[in-house]
Amino acid sequence: MSENSLPGLAVVGGGPAGLMAAEVARAAGIEVDLYEGKGSVGRKFLIAGRGGLNLTHSEPLEAFALRYGDRAADVRAWLDRFDAEALRNWARELGVETFVGSSGRVFPQAMKAAPLLRAWVRRLRESGVRFHVRHYCKGWDAQGALLFATPDGEVRVNAPATVFALGGGSWPQLGSDGAWTDWLEPRSGIAALKPSNCGFDIDWSEHFAARFAGQPIKPAWVTMADGDGTPRQYQGEFVVTSTGIEGSLVYALSSRLREAVERDGSVRIELDLAPGRNAERLFGELSRPRQGRSLSEFLRRTARIEGVRAGLVQELVPKSEMNDAAALVRWIKALPLTLQRARPLAEAISTAGGVLLDGLDQQLMLRSTPGVFCAGEMLDWEAPTGGYLLAASFASGRIAGQAAAEWLSENSR
Repeated sequence: MSENSLPGLAVVGGGPAGLMAAEVARAAGIEVDLYEGKGSVGRKFLIAGRGGLNLTHSEPLEAFALRYGDRAADVRAWLDRFDAEALRNWARELGVETFVGSSGRVFPQAMKAAPLLRAWVRRLRESGVRFHVRHYCKGWDAQGALLFATPDGEVRVNAPATVFALGGGSWPQLGSDGAWTDWLEPRSGIAALKPSNCGFDIDWSEHFAARFAGQPIKPAWVTMADGDGTPRQYQGEFVVTSTGIEGSLVYALSSRLREAVERDGSVRIELDLAPGRNAERLFGELSRPRQGRSLSEFLRRTARIEGVRAGLVQELVPKSEMNDAAALVRWIKALPLTLQRARPLAEAISTAGGVLLDGLDQQLMLRSTPGVFCAGEMLDWEAPTGGYLLAASFASGRIAGQAAAEWLSENSR
């Protein structure tokens, strides 16, 4: 086992939060060594950017902060110090121009993550940040040194300050496997890691799943009860999968759906299969004689309900009510989908739970362990897709890196 002593900051984790922490600490004159368990940094960042890297969102900060639910006030404090405009300016300094899409989301002009990441890593290296890949952190040894597993054996690192930016537990093949909860738990309260921005299981029949998996419901109008039981309608789109449903509308509701499943064992939502037709019009269409047509053909010709929508009717409507126009209208306008469970954490886009914010000070330092800071998705917050995940990761990494630099400066005198 080899052992190293560092004069400055160890940043553990090479995602956006860790890279940002390294950047601001180095800019403050601190020696920085960055450790990444995989063979290269930013792997999840690159995968997230395959469909167009959604860096942040252009909506006003007040509305922006509300996207973080119960953690809105905490994350708002981070964003006050590094908001969407600051993030866009930072990207511009790296030579990456951004634009605001029709939905308000902010993307690089090239719609790719790789050019930004390459420019960023190059600038970090040129500034003096030292990168150590294939260094998988296993926590601390009995003497308080950081312990890393490497291809050449275990390495112990004595660092006067550390920023952990280890991600959550989603997409573990890219590095964020959540194993850090085991060794960090004794020093910090941790909320159990749970899937966020995830799909949900529905017990489809084998026939329906085989025929319609991958088919989109677009547009989708879904009704779900609020916390007080008041029905509320949401519009968006989602996809039928072999196990249930997933997609942007499901992701946006995932925290509430997950909590309802945990509380009640399942949760029911209602899908309007004919959002462009009111019940009266639909009743008139479905009251016409079928003239020997099959139900699928009849729905297609009279009400333009076809494909996966017609498949859902066949899957979920009782056969005894298929020939009752009034009953069929009720089903079509409020088709119940019973979500049985969230998909596994490893499949989720992001993670809920993590290091409790109450265990950190406002500079994201562990109250129990001075000189140790945490940032990014490993903290206990969650947000929908749309730029909110990356924005908070960048902002928290920046705060942790600046605070670590200040702590080192004060404690080296």
